[in-house]
Amino acid sequence: MRKEHLKEIQKYMEEFKTVKVTPLRFRRSKFLKVKSAKYRLNNGKEIIREKIVKNNKDGSAVIIVPVTKENQMIIAVEPRVNTKETVGIGFPAGYIEKHESVIEAAKRELQEETGYEAEELTELGHGFYQDEGCYSAYNRIVLATGCVKVSQQMLDKDEFIHYSLCSIADAYEMLDNGIIKGGNSQLAMLRAKELLKRK
Repeated sequence: MRKEHLKEIQKYMEEFKTVKVTPLRFRRSKFLKVKSAKYRLNNGKEIIREKIVKNNKDGSAVIIVPVTKENQMIIAVEPRVNTKETVGIGFPAGYIEKHESVIEAAKRELQEETGYEAEELTELGHGFYQDEGCYSAYNRIVLATGCVKVSQQMLDKDEFIHYSLCSIADAYEMLDNGIIKGGNSQLAMLRAKELLKRK
């Protein structure tokens, strides 16, 4: 991996690291809820389970693997305060709105988070559940090729994302070296690998 690229990623990670955590007294979340229910199974047994609900939706999302016209991969660096590192390195991603197709959501999220637009968007395989034990989100992966910069980022007020361009080989080196730790991004890279070899 190029030293200058690694330095850029490290600089972004340092900027987004958590330096202080202030516990808040319990407050009702407007965004995140846990619902409990009793489920009767076909075999007559009953189980109680909890389910995470985000913003009164199931939380289904799209993960975008963006590659520019110059064959550079776009990597996102953002705060992930509940991880050991408190910072995550991966890909642009976001929720699929009710009225959107997977491809429409991918196009919107890519432009909002990076300012890039793709020439071609291809859904990779079937979707997957993020955590079947407590979450009904069904995520999708989209390969975005021929990306060009068309605007500035359009982030929410509490959303902080730096993006970095790197060679495809460098991105896979980050995966192999454990720098990209998020399961969504790891799976996205593995699904995209064969297609990227053919381009």
